[in-house]
Amino acid sequence: MAINYTYSKSLVERQNEAEKAMLDELNNGNYTYDNPLVKLNPYFVNPLAAVVLFKTEKEIAVTIRVLGKEPEGTIEHTFPKGTVHVLPVLGLYGDYENTVEIELYRSAKHTIKIQTEPLSDEVPELVHMNTTYKYLRDNMIFVSPALTDLATAFDYKGDVRWHLNIPTVFDIKRAKNGNILIGSHRLLKLPYYIAGIYEMTMVGKIIHEYTIPGGYHHDQFELADGNLLILTEDLTSDTVEDMCVMVDRESGEILKTWDYKDFLDPAKVARSGSWTEEDWFHNNAVWYDENTNSLTFSGRHIDSMCNIDFDTGKLNWIIGDPEMWPEEYQKYFFTPVGDGEFDWQYEQHANVILPDGDVMCFDNGHFRSKVPEKRILNKDNFSRGVRYRINTDDMTIRQIWQYGKERGQEFFSQYICNVEYYGEGHYMVHSGGIQYYGDDASEEFAAMMQDDPMVRTRSITVEVLDDEVMLELEVKGNFYRAEKLKLYHDGENLPLGDGISTGHMGVTKEFDTIIPAEPCGEELPYVYEGSINEEPDRFTFKATFESGQLVMLMLEQGEEQHGYYISTAKTKFAALCCGTFIEKDARNITCSVNKYGLKGTYDVRVVVDDKKYETGIQITC
Repeated sequence: MAINYTYSKSLVERQNEAEKAMLDELNNGNYTYDNPLVKLNPYFVNPLAAVVLFKTEKEIAVTIRVLGKEPEGTIEHTFPKGTVHVLPVLGLYGDYENTVEIELYRSAKHTIKIQTEPLSDEVPELVHMNTTYKYLRDNMIFVSPALTDLATAFDYKGDVRWHLNIPTVFDIKRAKNGNILIGSHRLLKLPYYIAGIYEMTMVGKIIHEYTIPGGYHHDQFELADGNLLILTEDLTSDTVEDMCVMVDRESGEILKTWDYKDFLDPAKVARSGSWTEEDWFHNNAVWYDENTNSLTFSGRHIDSMCNIDFDTGKLNWIIGDPEMWPEEYQKYFFTPVGDGEFDWQYEQHANVILPDGDVMCFDNGHFRSKVPEKRILNKDNFSRGVRYRINTDDMTIRQIWQYGKERGQEFFSQYICNVEYYGEGHYMVHSGGIQYYGDDASEEFAAMMQDDPMVRTRSITVEVLDDEVMLELEVKGNFYRAEKLKLYHDGENLPLGDGISTGHMGVTKEFDTIIPAEPCGEELPYVYEGSINEEPDRFTFKATFESGQLVMLMLEQGEEQHGYYISTAKTKFAALCCGTFIEKDARNITCSVNKYGLKGTYDVRVVVDDKKYETGIQITC
C-alpha cells in the first residue's frame, strides 16, 4: 500500500462500547460499597476522573469524597438513593495516590485509593493562584485552549483537579442539566473550524455530539427551551465566521439560520486592523436576550457588537466606534454621554447582556483606532473588561465600569478572552491571550512562532468584587476563555445509556477546476509521508509537501471525479483565536473530506505537480 491507512471508530462509539463492558463487569461480579469496581478514566478523555460501581441491598444515598491534600481541598458529592450505584469521582490529583471515601447515608464508610498518572506536558503550568478557599470554595477556574495546552481546571490552591486529554476547543459552558457544552476535538478545516460540539458530563462521557454542516467556531448558547445557538459559517461561500444557527437539542436539526450579510453589507462596514475580505466580520460571541427577544453578536473585524431581532433578523443597534462607517449605518450607533471616563472597545470578544440591559465585553483594544494612521503598537496598548449602559430611546451610551486599562501591556491580549457577570459589582475578567516577544507585547501571533525562544505567553484571570481583586490566576500559555464552575452539579447518578451523534458536516467544498493530470501508475512516493485515517463520516489525508507544490486530492469512481485543492503555501492568519491545530512545520498538510453527498466506492488518488499518483486506498460512502 502506498500510504498508511487506519480506521477509527468515533469517540462516541468507543465510549458506548466501554460503558457496556463496564456495566457487564458490574453485573457479573459481586461488587459492594466496601469492594467496589473502580474504573479510572472510563471514557478515555479525563485522566483525573473515575467511576466507582457497586450494589446495595436497600435503596440508600451515597456520598463520594475525594480527600484534599489539605482539608479545604476535599471535594464531595452526595448522590440520590438507589440500589445500583454508578458514581463519578471528580477532582482527583494527578501523579498522586488519591484517598477516596465511600460513605453510605447515616451508615458505614469505606476508603479506597486511586493512583493517577503524571499530568501530561499539555496541562498548563501554574505561575500563581492568588485567592483563598473562603472566596473560591469548591469552585474551579476552567480554562479552554487557544494554543497546544488542553482544557484544565484549577482549585483555590492552583492545583489541577480536572483536565481533558483531547483538544476540545473554544468555550466551556454549563448547560442547565449540569453537563458541559464544548467544541468537539475533530478538526473540519484549518485553522480551527470544528465538526461540532459535544454535550459532555464532567467525567468525560459524551451524551450528544452535534455535527454542523458549516462547522463550529468560537461560541454556543443554550436557550430556555434547551435548543442551542451555535456559531458557524457556509463552507461553500467566499466568507467565514458570519453565520449562526439554532439547533434542535434532541434531533440536531437546524431550525433557523442567521446570515450576517442580511443585516450588514460587507463592502460597507468600517474595518478593524485585522479585517480581510474573507473574514470580514469574525464573529466570536453570541448572546440571546429574553427581555428584547434579540441576539447580540461580537464582530471582531468591525470593532463592533451588533444586536438584531431574533425573529426578523433586522438590525437594532451597534456598539462601537462609528468613525468611518457610512451615513446609512450611523443611526444604529450610540453617542457617549456622562462625565466619567469613556473608551470605545476594539476587536472585542465575549459580549454579555446583563439582567438590567447593560452590555459587557472584553475590550481587546487591538490597534485601538479605526483610522490606520492612528493605530498603536501592542506594547503601548491595553485590554480590559468593560461595562456599558445603553439607552435605545435616545441612542446614548455611558461607560460605568472597567478593569484592566490600568495594567497596560501586562494585561494586553490582542485576541481571545472573556468576561463573566456574577452579580452587581462581581465580575471575572480573563485576559487569556497575553503574548510577549522579548520584553514587549508581541505584534505577531505566538502560534505562528512556536519554536522562537523570544516568545512568551501568559493567561491572567481576575475576579473582582466591589472593585477588590479576590482572585488572580496566572498560567503559562494562552487560553481562549475562562469559566468558574463546580465539578459536581445537582442531579442524578452518572447518566447511563448510549451517547448519540446527530447532524452532519455537509458537503466538502471542491475546487472549481480539476487539475489535468493523467494517472502515472505509480504509488505516492514515501517521501511525502502520506496517510489516511477513515472515520464513519469522513476521511482525513495527511502528508508533507514543499511550499509551492501543486497538490490536489482526488476521489474517482469511473468517470465521476471530485477534486479537493490542497494549498502548500505558508498561511498568515489575520485572526488565530485557536492555534491548537496549527502545524509547527508548515510543510505538513491536512485535508478532510466528508462522506456526506458522496455515494459509492471511490479510488483515492493524489495529484502532485504534473503527476497523478495511486494511494491504494478505496473509500466507501
